[in-house]
Amino acid sequence: MSPTVSNRVGFGFLNIGHAYDHLFMLLFPTVVLGLEGTFERSYEELLALASPGFIAFAAGTLPAGWLGDRWSRSGMIAVFFIGIGASSILTGFASTPAEIAGGLTLIGIFASIYHPVGISMVVEGREKVGKLLGFNGVFGNLGVAAAAIIAAGLMSSVSWQAAFIVPGIVGVVTGILYVIYLALRPKDTISAHAARQRSAGVPKKVRKPISNPRVMWRVFGVVAIAAILSGLVFQGSIIALPKMFEEGLGSLATSVVDVGLMVSLVIAVAAFTQILVGHLIEKISLKLVWAVMLFIQVPLLGVLGWMSEGGMLFVTFAAMLMVVGEVPISDTLVARHTSDAWRSRIYGVKFLFGIGAFALAPWLIILLHNPDGGFHWLFLAFAGMALIVAFATLWLPGHKRPDAAAASEAP
Repeated sequence: MSPTVSNRVGFGFLNIGHAYDHLFMLLFPTVVLGLEGTFERSYEELLALASPGFIAFAAGTLPAGWLGDRWSRSGMIAVFFIGIGASSILTGFASTPAEIAGGLTLIGIFASIYHPVGISMVVEGREKVGKLLGFNGVFGNLGVAAAAIIAAGLMSSVSWQAAFIVPGIVGVVTGILYVIYLALRPKDTISAHAARQRSAGVPKKVRKPISNPRVMWRVFGVVAIAAILSGLVFQGSIIALPKMFEEGLGSLATSVVDVGLMVSLVIAVAAFTQILVGHLIEKISLKLVWAVMLFIQVPLLGVLGWMSEGGMLFVTFAAMLMVVGEVPISDTLVARHTSDAWRSRIYGVKFLFGIGAFALAPWLIILLHNPDGGFHWLFLAFAGMALIVAFATLWLPGHKRPDAAAASEAP
């Protein structure tokens, strides 16, 4: 296996991992639609079972990032694949709401590994990262899209348990294949951790922060605000979509499979916006691209909760183009302003903010969902959050690209 082939295979596993990470975390928001009758509990009560998993998703990012930097990033990704698959299988064997909550918590623990470790591996040793993160982000959001249709299809044709067990088996098998890949890849690609440590004393090899401290604090202040508020908008929208479509699409979606298909189509198409965004932020001002996308989001999110049937589908699609499309922008900012040796830990902090917001999303939905149907106030709140982040981006430095002259490496 040549180094080039090995690098591309490794990049492929990282992309698949990003898809799995979001897929496993978002199986339950669709499965829950079929559990109300099984456990004789309301949507709000059952959705609350997901909260411990999202808390674990947030809490695990810092230790995962630390282990990735200090032990082995590739080793952590192997743990991620096998652990998240096994946890999903266990969740499929749950027979009580408490056992479901426990299984979802285990899924969250292993899911927390990917973002601080996997994203660091994607940008490791590279300067132009916008396109890479955009491409990798597409896979993440294809996982988001696939979760709804996979969960709905398996739940409808087999059982809700199969919606966890079948993907779990695939996850474990993928992990085994990744371990085999690690064992067979060329030795010169295994020493990345050692190379990062050696590079600490070699200035020409170190990716130093490219801004002065004042600019860096401005950048990370904006990234922190965006991680929390944009994280709430993204995750809250994704979790709410299955229920919103079930309630609002009327004759356009008459079964849970129809709902899953509509959610999957909207998210899958919107995901490819990230490739365009990744290209744009390598060519023009990242600040401009981000601000425009956020200001477009505001009115779309503001009216979404009051729409129904065809109008709901159209506005949802337009809003998701912006919400999903902006995802690689903040990751690109972090990559441009941090050294490789610390990047997993910095991403861990960033994703702790963002995924911590993810943990709040189910509770925000429970609070703002109208028991008689509708998410009017939820999406109005999301519009306000997007507006705050839009104004925050105006605080970013106005340069075109800090590393515009840097050479690009192919994955």
